[in-house]
Amino acid sequence: MITTIVRSIQMRGFMKRNVYFLVILVFSLFSSITLAQGKRILILGDSLSAGYGIEVEQSWPVLLEQRLSDNHPNFILKNVSISGQTSVEGLSQVDSLLKTHQPSLLVLELGANDGLRGLSISEMKNNLAGIIQTANDQNIEVLLLGMRIPTNYGRRYTQMFHNVYLQLAEEYNTHFIPFMLEPILVETQKDQKDSVKKALIQSDGLHPTAKAQPMIMEHIWKTLNPIIQEF
Repeated sequence: MITTIVRSIQMRGFMKRNVYFLVILVFSLFSSITLAQGKRILILGDSLSAGYGIEVEQSWPVLLEQRLSDNHPNFILKNVSISGQTSVEGLSQVDSLLKTHQPSLLVLELGANDGLRGLSISEMKNNLAGIIQTANDQNIEVLLLGMRIPTNYGRRYTQMFHNVYLQLAEEYNTHFIPFMLEPILVETQKDQKDSVKKALIQSDGLHPTAKAQPMIMEHIWKTLNPIIQEF
């Protein structure tokens, strides 16, 4: 009888120790997974961020991912940009995308296709505002990438288009880059030779070449890096 009681006590002690070690193991694994996942950055954009006309590995988001790996390895980048994407399509997807990827920061690069198709400026603004508000509601920071469209759409329309980004950045107090392709514009205006333009802009006259991608990445990095350091 005494022997049975002793064995029972020993067994209970053994089980308690094993449960304790099991809890520690599960906690350690969970911590490791959380650390491995790190903080996430989500890029929601169109062909300008999807590597249109070039190898995806040459695109600025991939270059940015490499920069993050070197400087902020605890950040993970996910690019869900789709060529041809408009603001209304982005709005319809954003809630699901944010819940799926759970980013700390959303890089929003949409609107160019709205402008090129001559769609309603007010609707574009409402769609982009909806995306920003959805992110804000989930406590996700937003970096808004401003865009311009060719002047042949008319001075009034092109100015109204660009003003949308300025207004949204002010109204929502979001992180902001006024013109995503600023380095390309500066370079082509500085040297107006056709060879320079061909080196930086594809034959469609709209999309940056592979050579221009590092310039875009560096331009975005100047604003993005300080934001990341605040997390």
